[in-house]
Amino acid sequence: MRYLIIGDIHGNLAAFEAVLQDVEAKGEFDEIWCLGDIVGYGPEPRGCIELLRRYKHTSIAGNHDWAAIGRIDISDFNPDAAMACRWTANQLTAEDTNYLQNLPLTLERDDFTLVHGSPRQPIWEYLLSVNRAHANFNYFDTSFCFVGHSHIPLVFGQDKVGTCFETRIFDELRLSLESNRLIINPGSVGQPRDGDPRASYAIYNSSAQIIRHYRVDYDVASTQKKMMEHGLPLSLVFRLNYGR
Repeated sequence: MRYLIIGDIHGNLAAFEAVLQDVEAKGEFDEIWCLGDIVGYGPEPRGCIELLRRYKHTSIAGNHDWAAIGRIDISDFNPDAAMACRWTANQLTAEDTNYLQNLPLTLERDDFTLVHGSPRQPIWEYLLSVNRAHANFNYFDTSFCFVGHSHIPLVFGQDKVGTCFETRIFDELRLSLESNRLIINPGSVGQPRDGDPRASYAIYNSSAQIIRHYRVDYDVASTQKKMMEHGLPLSLVFRLNYGR
């Protein structure tokens, strides 16, 4: 089985379509595992939900998914993110809202736990340090965990004696050779923040026990044009140029 691992699409339909085209050029896949934040920031939240639902998929809830349907308070969002969230909420149909409402916070698939932020705080916590990762290994029972939220592709590992380590960039992980537990972030489809504006995703081949990480170009300008047409904040528009 081949699984497409994606997160943080954030209403960026052009980036999502580019990822799907890139994956299909590499061969068929069986299912999508989505790590939340389908909507928020970007100009086509409905289109992203509709496209995801055309495929066999499993998805969990992200903070922007819940914020768009009023399940969490946006008072802690920065002003531009809050404005984009309110705009997104006004675009959703009742069917979209019902779909987002029913997304779970965590799931287990095979030997993986799927969460948006972290196993400890599935909606809010950013895993960007070894110290935070170390604490989170106590909050899931599987060998591996996929997370999103930070928009940065990285891997945290824990060896048999409990020592943690971090790898910022990965191209391939051979799970059959791993004696470590791992927390893996495939990066963001729609709003990368690691200095690379290309959409980021991973493919998990369960037969070969290999996870491969990929980047793909997409039409950034088309997404930016739509954002400006909808009056979304310019800071969100321009950050797509730089992957920040």
